[in-house]
Amino acid sequence: MYQFPIGVMLDSFKLPAKEAIEKAAQLGAKGLQMYATSGEFAPENMNAQKRRELLDMVKSNGLVFSALCGDLGRGFGNRELNASLIEKSKRILDLAKELETNIVTTHIGVVPNDKNHERYKIMQEACFELSRYADEMDAHFAIETGPEIATTLKMFLDDLGSKGVAVNFDPANFVMVTGDDPVKGVYTLKDYIVHTHAKDGKKLRESNPEVIYRIIDEEANQGDAYIELPLGEGDVDFDNYLKALDEIGYKGFLTIEREVGENPCDDIALAVKFLNGKIN
Repeated sequence: MYQFPIGVMLDSFKLPAKEAIEKAAQLGAKGLQMYATSGEFAPENMNAQKRRELLDMVKSNGLVFSALCGDLGRGFGNRELNASLIEKSKRILDLAKELETNIVTTHIGVVPNDKNHERYKIMQEACFELSRYADEMDAHFAIETGPEIATTLKMFLDDLGSKGVAVNFDPANFVMVTGDDPVKGVYTLKDYIVHTHAKDGKKLRESNPEVIYRIIDEEANQGDAYIELPLGEGDVDFDNYLKALDEIGYKGFLTIEREVGENPCDDIALAVKFLNGKIN
């Protein structure tokens, strides 16, 4: 019915990399995404041999990389930190290209809905530099949706005048945080969507995205504002969401991300089954 390959977030398995890759293949996934911000898969810890070995391991299991995750946990709202964050982001994109994907997903912080806000200007400066670097490599830094409504993110992207900074569309983040409609969001952001996360959840109470998405010195903390749930158990309207993706011509991955839960492998298996039931 739909031509969306299914991917999985490698880290969601909570297994050693080799076992997680093998598990993804066993579940019938076609691609995978992994974090490349710290630890063994950070660019500075991956020499040429390790990069080849990782890519060979993925390919030997019949998989490809859908994207790397380059979320450095701080966003780009602090001009004093941005030089080092931009440099690290570029190295992650270099790694992505060597691993044969041209997408690095990231959170950039909460985009203000006022163009005159100082942080809007700071974030524009950072993303302008990132976008031009990505353009040169025929690649994308894909901003994950969530902390701002779709129209605000579109305004921000339009101002960059580039597809080098694009969108990693996470429908659950809209539902859980801003309350924005992810189906409408697909049409709003249709020119920029290059990757998606398959995730579901519910909003539990009104909350301030600035509090949930700490963008300077703290990591995101959901508190009791929302709850992530297995696919099909939350408020994402997957039937109309997938229809919208199809109508805009999206052909990329639906990458399963499961950030909570006691049995991630079981949850991911159920998510693959759920998506296969929707797209086939």
